Amino acid sequence: MDDSVERSCWGVAAKAAIGLAGIIFLAWLFIGAETAAVVAAAG
Repeated sequence: MDDSVERSCWGVAAKAAIGLAGIIFLAWLFIGAETAAVVAAAG
C-alpha cells in the first residue's frame, strides 16, 4: 500500500514539475519573442 502511494505521489510531483517548467518555458519564449519584436521595431 505504501509503495503504490509513494509512486503515485512521485508521479504527481514529476508531472507538476514538468508542467510548471513547460509553462515557464512557454512564457519565456513568448516574452523573448515579444521583446525581440519591440527591439526590432524600435531599431
